[in-house]
Amino acid sequence: MLPFFLLQALAFGQTTGRPAPDFAIHMADGSTVQLGSLKGKPVVLAFLNTGCSHCQHFAGQLSAYQGEFAAKGLKVLAVVFDTGAKQGLVKFRDSYVKGYPVGYSDETSVMAWLKQPIEQGYFVPIVAFIDRGGRIVSQHLGDDILFQDPDANMRKKINQILK
Repeated sequence: MLPFFLLQALAFGQTTGRPAPDFAIHMADGSTVQLGSLKGKPVVLAFLNTGCSHCQHFAGQLSAYQGEFAAKGLKVLAVVFDTGAKQGLVKFRDSYVKGYPVGYSDETSVMAWLKQPIEQGYFVPIVAFIDRGGRIVSQHLGDDILFQDPDANMRKKINQILK
């Protein structure tokens, strides 16, 4: 029988506690944002697909969190990483993203950063919570319980990394 705390961790995302590796987010204007440049700030990092309706909706929710928690130091970033991400970035950004940066990357780089084997599959959106110390507190694939009540669960996780 698994201990209760382990069952909770399995039921609510992958708790990692590992240092967040640096990650290059390529922006539409040709610049690159390095995740490492945000060390010392709590970060919500979302990985999205441009054609995914759940990702499009989640991008709008992220705008609300950035607006609400920015004064406390929160940084929200998003990365689109589907096959047409580079070409679809501007349209996705202009349609769904307000108040935080969104860039693009590729599936291999994203899955390597998440330590998620591609062959195991995954659902989007994906979100990682990084604390002020630059550690990934937890990461959640799109089929995680976090997305069953995303607003309440996102606020809980955000408050956790703001401490």
